[in-house]
Amino acid sequence: MREITLAEMLDAREARALRQQELLREYRCPLVSFTLNIPGPVKDSPLIRRGYETGRARLEAALKAAGTEILRREEKLAPTGPELLLAVDADAAAIKALCLAIEDWDALGRLFDLDVLAPDGEKLERTSPRRCLVCGRPGRDCASRRLHSVEELQRAVRRILTDSLTALDAERVSRLCTRALIEELETTPKPGLVDLDNNGAHLDMCPETFYRSAEALKDYWRDCFLLGARRRADAPEACFAALRLRGIEAERAMLAATGGVNTHKGMIFTLGAVCGAIGRLSSPEAPCRDPEPIAAEAAALCREAVDADFAAVRNSGAPRSAGERLYLKFGLAGIRGELASGLPGVLKYGLPELSADLAEGLSRNDAGVYALLRLMARGTDSNLAARGGPEKAAQVSAKAAALLPRPPMDAVRSFDRELIEAKLSPGGCADLLAVSYFLYDWARDTGPSQE
Repeated sequence: MREITLAEMLDAREARALRQQELLREYRCPLVSFTLNIPGPVKDSPLIRRGYETGRARLEAALKAAGTEILRREEKLAPTGPELLLAVDADAAAIKALCLAIEDWDALGRLFDLDVLAPDGEKLERTSPRRCLVCGRPGRDCASRRLHSVEELQRAVRRILTDSLTALDAERVSRLCTRALIEELETTPKPGLVDLDNNGAHLDMCPETFYRSAEALKDYWRDCFLLGARRRADAPEACFAALRLRGIEAERAMLAATGGVNTHKGMIFTLGAVCGAIGRLSSPEAPCRDPEPIAAEAAALCREAVDADFAAVRNSGAPRSAGERLYLKFGLAGIRGELASGLPGVLKYGLPELSADLAEGLSRNDAGVYALLRLMARGTDSNLAARGGPEKAAQVSAKAAALLPRPPMDAVRSFDRELIEAKLSPGGCADLLAVSYFLYDWARDTGPSQE
């Protein structure tokens, strides 16, 4: 990050004005000039750049939604600050109204400087004054009277950028988690599981149950990310204790939405820890998108608590849940053990299968079906063991492995009928498929948030 001199800023401003006049003469249409209002000598940094990219995404999305054609697009990324010039085929007053809406959208918009020049070069002015970044009063009054120091203004800008980008990342995490839950449900056919063909081996669940549950959990994913971000410096076990308390609330919301049906308890535990891990590993400048460190951090968060849970079961000999009974009887650690081990099923099977199949052009549905079979072939699904015992679970695993790599969907539907008849459901693998969907999308969500 380099400090810019006044002479450099004046030169950049003059060069921008000259280029604006050239584009106006060439295209004879309105021109949008987008820069950031950043006080002080540092005009470009990773944080500032990401704020600019978010504003650029909002502007271009709004123009597209309005059906506005961009005739010319010029971008300059320089130490004097990022700049964007757009020649647009539209009415100048309508474009100014669109830009004002973006500037007034939220706190981040207060940093956006969206000028609109009419074809004759006249700059269209705001009808209402912009507010001071520090105190919220009319900005021109504060500037003319120099009521705030540069340091105060810089702190205000950093706070706006940090808070806004963190909140946008949290909302994006929530959207992608919700999408992953719904996409896992809609992946069809899924042997023994609720999908769009049938209710699988479940008598108490149907697609509508899962839709209601996914809707009820939207805020939970966002809160887990924000909790992880706020408690980044805390010990992993302390952060996980807070996540677990929030998870208890989420479980109540799920059960209320489903009429007491456990649709996503495993996801509340697993994906909640993943969201918390992303919050801890990310910064407003650069969200962490690499699945491996995310999985490792999620494991570090829960490992001590999981070990303590299983130790308590061993010591008491009195399991309180089906998962604990399986652990005590067969040593199966289930989804808790999977998470505490760093999600090996996701990293070694689900995510690689999904990524490879999508890279080869398969539909997301078919790639999801094959990723599920790959996960089932591991033979570690505690839900199968709970319903049919380890021997039956091993048979299901062997059948899934025999179908790989890419069986026809009719063969998968035949497998589905077998599991339904046997009342078997690989619910743990379904959870890992949803995590795979989420991590796949999150890793590729490299564009700025614009929600």
